[in-house]
Amino acid sequence: MVAPSVYDRDVFAAIKAAVEEPLEVDDALRAAVVAIVEELPAAWAGILFVEDGDLVLGPEAGEQQSDARVQVPVVYRGERIAELVVDAPGDADALPAIADLLAEYCLVGWDTGGIPWEAVE
Repeated sequence: MVAPSVYDRDVFAAIKAAVEEPLEVDDALRAAVVAIVEELPAAWAGILFVEDGDLVLGPEAGEQQSDARVQVPVVYRGERIAELVVDAPGDADALPAIADLLAEYCLVGWDTGGIPWEAVE
């Protein structure tokens, strides 16, 4: 029996549904990190955008638990534009596929022009 693909798993479906809603890109990325925390499950999830060679925290959800952190590059057309960071992931094997799914959204949301991301309650 072949193990199910990450594309068949609930976490991937939840994240895909979150970003495919007719939302602004910022809201879609916020919904994606919430879905990662709720569905993976994970203690915390965030997206770090590459800005002028530095990583700048964008949307995040949950409570940080950095002793069990996994960081995966988000690449668009061969260029690293962000990092998906997840603390205490239930399924770290799913993270590269999730990063791939988020790449287009991160590309649009990546330059905030110095405006800090705010948590949405």
